[in-house]
Amino acid sequence: MGITVLAFDFGTKSIGCAVGQSITGTAQALTAFKAQDGIPNWDAIEKLLKEWQPDRLVVGLPLNMDGTEQALTLRAKKFANRLHGRFGLPVELQDERLTTVDARAEIFQRGGFRALDKGKVDGISACLILESWFELHSKE
Repeated sequence: MGITVLAFDFGTKSIGCAVGQSITGTAQALTAFKAQDGIPNWDAIEKLLKEWQPDRLVVGLPLNMDGTEQALTLRAKKFANRLHGRFGLPVELQDERLTTVDARAEIFQRGGFRALDKGKVDGISACLILESWFELHSKE
């Protein structure tokens, strides 16, 4: 029995989102949410949760390359806590150190510079966060 997971790539201006199934271990990018100083439109997120009925949520944890926290790390944790508090779903944090770089490389392979639209980068980053989460948990 697989589970449905929604992943978020937290940013102060935009929050990428992806949905995936544990059975396939793959994710698809959804529309990124605009955020105002890190605060999303909670109604839009609620609508998305009603639509996909996820079993759990994953939030990318932005860390410095050496594993130390950065200013955004605390804000991403706060976003994860708010998701849990508002919707009561289990929320996990996933190290996202390489995902934005990977996302840019992947978009570039698919469509070159013109495809490097910020919303697409955020969505693909969320996909990569989710796929790396699946990879980590498929071994359990």
